[in-house]
Amino acid sequence: MALYLTEADVRQILTMPMAIGLVESSFRRLAAGSATNHSRQRLHVPGKAILNYMAAADSEGGYLGLKIYSIAEGAARFVIPLISAETGDMAALIEADYLGQIRTGAASGVATKFLARKDARAAAIIGTGSQARTQLEAVACVRKLERAHAYGRDPQRRERFAKEMSSRIGLLVEPVATAAEAVRGADIICTATTATHPVVEGRSIERGAHINAIGINVAHKCEVDADAVNRADVIAADSPEQSRRESGDLINAFGDDESRWARVREIAQVVSGKIPGRTNPDQITLFKSNGIAIEDVVTAGRVYEIARERGIGREVPVWGEEARAAEGRSV
Repeated sequence: MALYLTEADVRQILTMPMAIGLVESSFRRLAAGSATNHSRQRLHVPGKAILNYMAAADSEGGYLGLKIYSIAEGAARFVIPLISAETGDMAALIEADYLGQIRTGAASGVATKFLARKDARAAAIIGTGSQARTQLEAVACVRKLERAHAYGRDPQRRERFAKEMSSRIGLLVEPVATAAEAVRGADIICTATTATHPVVEGRSIERGAHINAIGINVAHKCEVDADAVNRADVIAADSPEQSRRESGDLINAFGDDESRWARVREIAQVVSGKIPGRTNPDQITLFKSNGIAIEDVVTAGRVYEIARERGIGREVPVWGEEARAAEGRSV
């Protein structure tokens, strides 16, 4: 029997500090070779739904899995089938919208931990949606923030966002009228938008800043302009391979210049200490988050284990288990 976990079940279990630790572990396992990751693939029915899927194997944790999600009419639906690496049985089916929001924030938290200056105290968040919330929460977990500015296009929405996040992270989050105003003086900048054109310009970024660019994973869009990318001394990605296909921010700046793509570092290698990240306080660092399956699988594996321990979720038959059980009873 597989354990079915709803969004509400996952919310009972998964916290941001927990997710940051799990995502850091996923990067360390990638670097050590005990985990493997397959990049996102997409299937389209023209004019209708899009199916996205990606997969990973975590031999240390003992799971294989996929994240699968459909997008149609502006709505996305996420699920993670989690497989036991030992038996091949379905361990769990996990609704994964909240899980994905948290692990995406956690990935930026890990990148900030390893790339931002240790004394970084001022944050800027561009975007006011659900992903923006987890970005700011994660950054607040890994750096002792003293100031945070938030910008979004809708004035009422950014006021609500600032009020909610002030309560959530225990720090006054100030709404501001432009992205440039938010970025001015910021040590850590997070972009979490659906913008088709850049909302952060390189000329606004201070020396020594760290940028988490997370909102764009299609080639023809970008959140930060080419100047911002060009000014970055260190660029890391969760998947440099996936970035070549999906990261409009980098594609716009690099084009087909192989020498520039070759300098994009894998965040797993930075986290493991195999390659350096920031080497001086004046460098500008940039983390391009695409969202990779190993983050989901490692996080889902631990959520599943805790759910089992706490008696959360419900068991469901899969792969003919109900029929086999009935056959056994009839003998």
